[in-house]
Amino acid sequence: MAGRPESPLDPSAGPVARLAAELRKLRAQAGSPTYRVMAQRTGQGASTLSQAAAGERLPTLPVVLAYVQACGGDLEEWEARWHEAGAQVAAEPRVESEDAAPPYRGLARFEPGDADLFFGRDELADRLLELTRSRRFSAVFGPSGSGKSSLLRAGLIPRLRNPDQATPQPAALRVLTPGEHPLRTHEQRLTPKGGDGDTWLIVDQFEELYTLCHDPAERDRFIDRLLTATDPGSRLRVVIGVRADFLGRCAEHPRLTAALQEGTAVAGLMSRDEMRQAIVKPAQVAGLIVERALTACILDEVEGKPGALPLMSHALLETWHRRKGRALTKAAYEAVGGLHGAIASTAEDVYTGLTPAQAVLARRILLRLITPGEGTPDIRRPAQREEFDFGDPADTTTILERLARARLVTLDENVVDIAHEALITAWPRLQQWINDARDRLRLHRQLTEAARSWDDLGRDPGALYRGTRLAAAEEAFALSDATDDFTAVERDFLATSSIARRREQQATARTTRRLRQFTVSLSALLALALVAGLTAWNQYWVSDQQRRRAVTAQQVALSRQLAAESATLVSDSPQLASLLAVYAYKIHRTAEATASLFTAAALLRQRRLSGHKDSVATVAFSPGGRTVASGSADGTVRLWDTVTGKRTATLADGQISPVKAVAFSYDERTVASGSADGTVRLWDTVTGKRTATLSGQTEVASVAFSPDGRTVASGDRDDSVRLWDARTHKPRSSLFGGYRSVATMAFSPDGGMVASGSGDLVRLEDPATGQFLAVMNGQTVMNGQTGTVEAVAFSQDGHTLAIGSSEGTVWVCKVSRHSMRVRATLSGHTGVVWSVAVTPDGRTLASGSRDGTVRVWDVATHQTRATFSGQGGAVKSVAFSRDGRTLASGGSDGTVRLWTLPITATTAISQICNTFQRDLSEEERYEYLPDQPHLRAC
Repeated sequence: MAGRPESPLDPSAGPVARLAAELRKLRAQAGSPTYRVMAQRTGQGASTLSQAAAGERLPTLPVVLAYVQACGGDLEEWEARWHEAGAQVAAEPRVESEDAAPPYRGLARFEPGDADLFFGRDELADRLLELTRSRRFSAVFGPSGSGKSSLLRAGLIPRLRNPDQATPQPAALRVLTPGEHPLRTHEQRLTPKGGDGDTWLIVDQFEELYTLCHDPAERDRFIDRLLTATDPGSRLRVVIGVRADFLGRCAEHPRLTAALQEGTAVAGLMSRDEMRQAIVKPAQVAGLIVERALTACILDEVEGKPGALPLMSHALLETWHRRKGRALTKAAYEAVGGLHGAIASTAEDVYTGLTPAQAVLARRILLRLITPGEGTPDIRRPAQREEFDFGDPADTTTILERLARARLVTLDENVVDIAHEALITAWPRLQQWINDARDRLRLHRQLTEAARSWDDLGRDPGALYRGTRLAAAEEAFALSDATDDFTAVERDFLATSSIARRREQQATARTTRRLRQFTVSLSALLALALVAGLTAWNQYWVSDQQRRRAVTAQQVALSRQLAAESATLVSDSPQLASLLAVYAYKIHRTAEATASLFTAAALLRQRRLSGHKDSVATVAFSPGGRTVASGSADGTVRLWDTVTGKRTATLADGQISPVKAVAFSYDERTVASGSADGTVRLWDTVTGKRTATLSGQTEVASVAFSPDGRTVASGDRDDSVRLWDARTHKPRSSLFGGYRSVATMAFSPDGGMVASGSGDLVRLEDPATGQFLAVMNGQTVMNGQTGTVEAVAFSQDGHTLAIGSSEGTVWVCKVSRHSMRVRATLSGHTGVVWSVAVTPDGRTLASGSRDGTVRVWDVATHQTRATFSGQGGAVKSVAFSRDGRTLASGGSDGTVRLWTLPITATTAISQICNTFQRDLSEEERYEYLPDQPHLRAC
């Protein structure tokens, strides 16, 4: 069946119309297939193919070739036709003079010198000025594309430079963006200038502290320096501009949170009248007019759409280039692709005008200017010019100049930056490049930072990649052309890391032999010491008790030393580490030897489940223990068979919002997933289909089923805990009304209590009545230090509650229905504890941390039983199987790890010996094994 009739075309109207008419003719000769059928044949969208033959603007070459392929045409012939049409379009004269300055900024931000063209934000700029008068530290929050940078630079700064009587003249006015090293780069600019008046510091793109700065300590010091402005005697005033989706990251710093409570302005959507001013008044300043039809068309397209300002500005800039006399017309606006097509059209024009070699290089350049998001949108990444030393210098200069001339990138002294993040989402080709290389890009960004630090430290060997980081980089960049995107420093860094690893492996082999000799010598020394002790005992009549204490002390020292050796070798030589752990335990059962024994045994039997395309934020075991569910920032939930390690299902419905939490119902038929978009989705584990969506929250950070399966609870980062009927999917009630930022929650095993972490408080509440049962203040536990509760978990008997904190500690609490009392504080992590779990028997506790480790603790003794550091990134979630023998962890490397925990030391030794016998040859066994009966028994 033929498609619907298309609008008439006049082939004589120009090269674009002529090419479109020829495409229509080709389609007619092919039997007039529908655009839907053509889309199925090529993978292009039906509307994209339809627009190629509309004659409104020149389509891109890939779209034309897809159109021709769907109609059975000659691709080489049509590629030549497209290039001919493109050359004719480029040769068409533009009406503006070369000296004419455009009244619109396109993707570029407004600068202070553009104040006479900055319209539509007068009311917000005046409100911001009043706010900064009354507060020494203030902020502007707004979504990407809301004009925050322009508001600060072209709205606030001119008002500060031309003060009235209520606003004194600033002593100095400084503008900066944080960059990768905010304190190192801007430290001198943070010091107020002497003399009368305050020094004003405008910190634009404050979110770079979290996207570009990878040193949390430097980030905190920079924020602390900014917060000195809150002291009335500081002579410093600070105004920051922050993307709205980074509000949660700002809340990680308690003093910053306090400063923002009453000092924040929001750059929201502009009203229709404000939009009209932004469209019409810049043209009036330049002596131009905007057609009413064009104004109305743009207002209808942008009204109520966040982030549309840069799209509108670029479309108006391109329309200005094609103006007719003094008029900006709707026809010209439509010819450039309108609101959503102008950026892509401009970018495609630049890209298709490059030679094939330059096009490949342009892709590499643009991807270096991108930081892929982890649960957040992809963002731009400013880069130094020297980072582009991987291509021909002349081609690199040509590409950057063409991109800058089209206002797609900015060239600021030695820094190259994408003009606006709208380019990332508005140009399909760039978005596809990012999606195709997302995982590799993320590793590349990490490697770039590590290589720069290594170079800055004089190429210090201590700064090289090692262990899992080196293995991940080598795997990601294993292809022959994978390092073509590298700078010389990055290539040297990775190569030197690999060489150093080989040398360390050789050194480890030598160390193995030396350790064999060392342990033999130590044993001999121990024997000599025992003989000497016996002689001394005989000579001086030392008591039997004293002799035993001396021997025991020597055994304890040797056991601890061997355990320490095992810990240092566990990553690079796990076989040797495991044997040393056995030896240390056999000599004396110290806490250190026991921990190294359990660590080694679990590491030898770990299993890695991979498949997610982004970090894994949550894991959960099914009640039967056969299945693990994992939720990822890639928007999917995956189910895994714990016996085979195979993925059994992927639960997804097209959502792109990161999954923050998962939970199984007690009959295992349903999985609940909580997402950053504020919804809870219920999935049938048999069919893999979504059965319900529970909406109404802002960001669901935790979910749980009640033990009877009748209730689903969801904790909201910006609200409270909501209880839903699991059968009808209707809301029942909300808990903790009036409190905000619920980071974690859990049902007690009997269903009679819900524990929740909110800020620095832990609360118990009766889910049936909503009555508060007990409240514990985290600051009291931490001796007045500030911190937040990040995770809670009950033991099976309901009498123990484990609590993970932002200070890197785990609190073990004794819980009754009306009280919580801390029994122990477990320390050892060096980063935030994101997740905790308790085995059903209540004897073992696990904690996962931002420091990249999983720690397993003995609840009775409060000692570490094992420490696992093989996750390859921050550990965001941990969960125990029903029998307590398997621990699952999920982390920022996008994998799920299953660790088989030995129940007893005897089991651990058996597992190590069995693995040792299976994996090593007879010759290797004698090489590894010290000449001792304890280990020869393996």
